[in-house]
Amino acid sequence: MMRTDASRHPSRRGQVAAPQDEGGACCGSPEGHPLDIIWKGILGGLLTALIAWLSKRGNTLPGILPLFPTFAIIALLIVGAKGDSAGFREACMAGAKTIPAYLAFLGICYLTVGTFDYRLALLAGVTAWLFIILIAFFGPRWI
Repeated sequence: MMRTDASRHPSRRGQVAAPQDEGGACCGSPEGHPLDIIWKGILGGLLTALIAWLSKRGNTLPGILPLFPTFAIIALLIVGAKGDSAGFREACMAGAKTIPAYLAFLGICYLTVGTFDYRLALLAGVTAWLFIILIAFFGPRWI
């Protein structure tokens, strides 16, 4: 059942109505169903298995598949279940801030794999990702 009384109360305007299960606990709250964490783990495991399976058939699809926002969907489901639209928007913006870091990761991996072992190229990419993330979240506010 979906609550729709947010528009009738001035203090609740701008909030997303959270879905309720039969027990009344919100699906993303700590009181939610204990199997919530299991389906999230299964989803992540299935995506990993799909990437491994696709890598046997070529290199393009395994590179594209991680761009599907599986973990963003899970995170936004949890944040959205709280019923706070401002928090949902904040989570969306935090995710958007990571795009330059992901591009830096891929760029460094691409440029270093011909010179270094692929594991060192991945380490260099993760280092670049971490550097950009630190700047994006803790750097000057004008960034």
